[in-house]
Amino acid sequence: MRAAKPSLIFLSSKPAMLTVDVRVLIVEDELKMASLVHRGLAEEGHTADIASSGEDALWMAEAHPYDAIVLDVMLPGQSGFDTCRQLRNAGIWAPVLMLTARDAVGDRVAGLDAGADDYLTKPFSFAELLARLRALVRRGGVERPTELVVGDLRLDPASRQVWRNETEIKLSPKEFALLETFMRRPGQALSRLQLLEHAWDFAYENRSNVIDVYVRYLREKVDRPFSSSSLETVRGVGYRLRKEGP
Repeated sequence: MRAAKPSLIFLSSKPAMLTVDVRVLIVEDELKMASLVHRGLAEEGHTADIASSGEDALWMAEAHPYDAIVLDVMLPGQSGFDTCRQLRNAGIWAPVLMLTARDAVGDRVAGLDAGADDYLTKPFSFAELLARLRALVRRGGVERPTELVVGDLRLDPASRQVWRNETEIKLSPKEFALLETFMRRPGQALSRLQLLEHAWDFAYENRSNVIDVYVRYLREKVDRPFSSSSLETVRGVGYRLRKEGP
């Protein structure tokens, strides 16, 4: 039996308004909670729609351009985590504020790794909900895929896994960090100093040839077994990951 969800708490009868009129999708299966948030947004002059399940949220978000999505973790059927991940995989980049009744670090990490932008623990004040929505709307919908894909290479930062086509590639932590740096900047020529700054800490001796060594390690694991040459040397600069893959 599912545990009862905490109710919304209004700490202020006149919370600060969102600075612009926005359209928000509220994904919440508890009718009282959804209605309270909907009414509060409407009283401030904003438009809000309600979805009672993750499946409904997906088709509604594909059909309408929302400025923000308020997404509960505990939903019937697929969870809020799964819903958020599917939204991102569908190319929907509206900022997501996740609501959770559990203040566990693991839940917050799971939500952020699924593609959420922020979280709010129940019970909460409507004033804080509006403040967080204001911050997210200012930021806007920026593409932040939960997986990085370049050609036939795929990297999941959350699970720390890498695949070429369907073959998983085992990498050391530093090899993974270096490949992630390349995959976040496909097609860009990166200097050895840039690669050091992103994949090693500031205390590391940057005059060593560690980048050349680890690029060689990566080529042995990511390129050579697949007869590929995606990691290129850029003379006088450093290295580059080919944007379209081999």
